Amino acid sequence: MSNSQENKKSMSESKSIKAKQVFPQDTNHHHTMFGGSLMSNIDEVAAITAMKHANAQVVTASMDSMDFLRPIKTGEITSYEAMVSYAGKSSMEICVQIIIEDVLNKERHLAALSFLTFVALDDNGKPTKVPQVYPETKIEKWFYEGAPSRVQRRKDRREESKKTLDFLSDVQNIEEI
Repeated sequence: MSNSQENKKSMSESKSIKAKQVFPQDTNHHHTMFGGSLMSNIDEVAAITAMKHANAQVVTASMDSMDFLRPIKTGEITSYEAMVSYAGKSSMEICVQIIIEDVLNKERHLAALSFLTFVALDDNGKPTKVPQVYPETKIEKWFYEGAPSRVQRRKDRREESKKTLDFLSDVQNIEEI
């Protein structure tokens, strides 16, 4: 490994894939997959990807987005494909693509897309350093190059959330008096 890639991992090194068939208990009255079930599977495969990248325990810091692009119906096979699309000091952005696999027609369709942030933890539960990440394929490069703007939006949103929490704490304290 070259010196420039000593503390780096390729995006494919920690990629994780989880395949699952959608059963009736996974769906709502529209016979489409419950969003909560989808999110649970996303969080699980994203956490595995983050642990593989960090070689450490991780915790979910945020789910930045969950974009439903097409309904997932009873009986369909889903493939959750997760990769580290960005790495900071101790945090990692994980991109999860949810693919509907039509095995009979040999087709794949993007059904949903999600971005999550995980923080790597040391043995004392404190944030610990993670390797940087680098892309190799055209798709990986697209997600990697888009990361800085997603990171900035995440920071802005986190600041807004902190302000909201401060406001609510102040208002609730005043109302309790």
